[in-house]
This record gives sequence, structure tokens and C-alpha cells, in this order.
Amino acid sequence: MTGAEARARWLDWLARERRAATNTVEAYGRDLRDFLGFLTGHLGEEPDTAALAGLRAADLRGFLAARAAEGVGTATLARQVAAIRSFLRYLGRTEGLPTPALGGLRGPRPKPPVPRALTPAQAREAAAQVGTVHDPARSEAPAEQAARDIALFTLLYGCGLRISEALALDVRDAPLPGSEAGLRVVGKGAKPRVVPVLPVVRQAIADYLALRPAAGPGEPLFRGARGGRLDPAVAQKAIRDYRRLAGLPEHATPHAMRHSFATHLLGGGGDLRSIQELLGHASLSTTQRYTVVDAAGLLATWRKAHPRAG
Repeated sequence: MTGAEARARWLDWLARERRAATNTVEAYGRDLRDFLGFLTGHLGEEPDTAALAGLRAADLRGFLAARAAEGVGTATLARQVAAIRSFLRYLGRTEGLPTPALGGLRGPRPKPPVPRALTPAQAREAAAQVGTVHDPARSEAPAEQAARDIALFTLLYGCGLRISEALALDVRDAPLPGSEAGLRVVGKGAKPRVVPVLPVVRQAIADYLALRPAAGPGEPLFRGARGGRLDPAVAQKAIRDYRRLAGLPEHATPHAMRHSFATHLLGGGGDLRSIQELLGHASLSTTQRYTVVDAAGLLATWRKAHPRAG
């Protein structure tokens, strides 16, 4: 079996058996393509499973050194190490191949980036206005598109969803006024969770659906111009156009609404374990990044307000 064939089987296993997120499968696929391409030059021919079984730790370190010389960042290198490790272990289980190189495989330890949140005022304004403020040089968006963008960003900020989680919802999932039921979300790794929904979120979604009176329960909740499920790039462009006109910082993105949700909950007294559940984080250490953001905000407030801080 060639390395390319083994890569295809592994990616299929990741998607079907491990239920890895689409973005993860795509990123790992690129990582393995880079790795196999390096080995082709390094070994003088396209590697097969026998060649992969014979790899040494020095071969893997050579790949990482080559990638670092190309300017690849620490976070990407760490992900590529994780991809290679998973791939070789998969071959060890399914093909019975020895994987001695794994014993010496050590990747860089990237420092997790600090989440960049908006201020409460900025987040509220973006959620309420993203669909109504447009570049004067361009024609106004239809009413449905404006209501859709407001509903989407109100949901992202009000419930702390990932953009992929929000865009995966169908009309039948829509949280509407008159109900107190939580919203069932399927997160990374196909793990479901239920999040509470604020009245303002329910109303924004109801206002949007009122412009789609014939929407069937199985249709996408957030649809694009052609009737299909809204592309994440369209949502990213909507907030990008808005932040340019409203003077918001460059980190005002769909994911910043999720960061803002968590940061503002923590600042309001929410406990980390509850925020972890709301965000769908597998590890509490991921949620703990928000304590750094909140601590930085407290320090900024102290420096601004305390008479002896200057």
C-alpha cells in the first residue's frame, strides 16, 4: 500500500470512526500531504507502508526542521506532529506495522493564544447592527439577509456557539419565543450539549423566520442567497464589512462573539466549570484561557481608576 493510499484510509477513519470535525480532517490531510511529500524527496521515492515502518526519529525531526526552515509557525508544527503521530499509530493498529520512530517524536509546545474578546458594548452593537449597516457604495441587502445576519450574530454572542455549530442548525432546531427549552447543539467530535437561550436571541430568530413563512423544518436555519446552507465565509464577510464601517478592531470576527460570550460571563461571576459546559470544551484547561483575558481587563480597569496607579 502506498503512503497516499494509507493517508486516504486514515482520513476516512478519522471522519467516520473518530467523527473528527471537517476542519480537523482537512488540516490533518494537508499535514500528511506535506509529510509524504517531504519523504518522497528525503527517501528518493514515494514511500509505501514498508518505508513508513522503517522511519527513524531522525527522519521525523528532519521533516520538522525543514518545515521550520520554511517559516512554519510553532502551532502548525505542533499540529503536524499530532497528525503524524495519529497516522503512524493508525498504521500500527490496522496494518501491524512497527512504529519505532514515535518514541523519539517530540514536537514544540505552543503557548495557547489568549482569546481576543470585544467589549460588552461592542459585542451587543455588532449583534444588533451587523445586518443593518452597509457600505453606502453598495446596494442595501434584502430584509431577509439583514434579519438573518442579526439573528446569527445574536445567537453567536447570546449562546457562545461556534460558527459551524450555528450554521449546522435546521429550522426545526430554532429556539423561538414562548418556549424555555434549551438549544441542542452538536459540537466537535459530534458531542451534543444543551445551552440556555436568552429571550433576545429567540426574538431575533423569530423576526428572521417571519420573513421565511414557508420554511420547512428540515431546511437550514441560516440559508444563503441560493437557498442552501449559509457559507461561513459569507458570515465572516458580513462582520468584516460592518467592523470597517463601525470602527471595530480587526479581531471582530464570528469567533470573537464566542470569546466575548465566555469572557463576559466570567467577568460577571460565572464559574469556569459551567462556562466549560456551555462552550462544549472537552478540557477545563481550554476554558481557563479566559481567566487571563478577565485578569487583563481587571488590571486595565485598576490602572484607569485607581488614584495611585499612575
